[in-house]
Amino acid sequence: MTTSSSERGVSLGMPELPAPAYPDDVRARLETDAREVIARYPDSRSALLPLLHLVQSEEGHVTRTGMRFCAETLGLTTAEVTAVATFYTMYRRKPSGDYQVGVCTNTLCAVMGGDAIFETLQEHLGVGNGETTDDGLVTLEHIECNAACDFAPVVMVNWEFFDNQTPGSAKRLVDDLREGRPVQPTRGARLCTFKETARILAGFPDERPGAVEESGGAGPASLVGLRLARGETAPARVVHPRGGPHEEPRDRTHEPSPAEHLSSHDAPQDTSASDPAHPAGPTAEEGE
Repeated sequence: MTTSSSERGVSLGMPELPAPAYPDDVRARLETDAREVIARYPDSRSALLPLLHLVQSEEGHVTRTGMRFCAETLGLTTAEVTAVATFYTMYRRKPSGDYQVGVCTNTLCAVMGGDAIFETLQEHLGVGNGETTDDGLVTLEHIECNAACDFAPVVMVNWEFFDNQTPGSAKRLVDDLREGRPVQPTRGARLCTFKETARILAGFPDERPGAVEESGGAGPASLVGLRLARGETAPARVVHPRGGPHEEPRDRTHEPSPAEHLSSHDAPQDTSASDPAHPAGPTAEEGE
């Protein structure tokens, strides 16, 4: 005796219909922009990433129609385009807000307060991770490292940096976004919407007056690291935590013995050298 798929509780469902095409006027405009993007690359398929940003700027997320457009324009399969669009988290797969608020919850930002900021914003906005406020303005998400560990904890809005945040400052930030008040990133031009940001990421200029001049760069803490990497700083001083304030400086050419401490992070410990009555080391076995 055989059973049908419905009797077994298996629903095969209907096959998904092909993605609809863009309206003629929208497609003509996107084709003009796409030709400009593709012309920058020796191989047209290399233009897939910026083209995905381009279609994202049209609807605020990468739709099946957008992926179909990219595939047809670049001579790829929709499976190839989908594989890329689903791999990179900067491409949205569902409708989202005008402002993508991302809280870094990677290790350093988390311990510096990122987890507290994320929890505060979830409660304040009444949304969970990846969800959008009822007014359609703010989408909240926790994100991985933003390469700004020297300014932890960091919040990003539409990929612009807001450094050294606190739960209170983050609440004020999202309130300003929802109220339409001007918001200035720590290191960058004033914010624009997510669609406008996507078009800029596709490689088109930011046409807002003064926006290019406002664009930021590395902050002072990052530049210190760059100077260190280039060897531009003065030689590091060796700090001896056991020395008193009037101790004469030691000869830096002297090769330290194992008992000497060469780092200010190495707290003094009681050893056989400093406390002969209580020598350090393994406990002697009975009979030794």
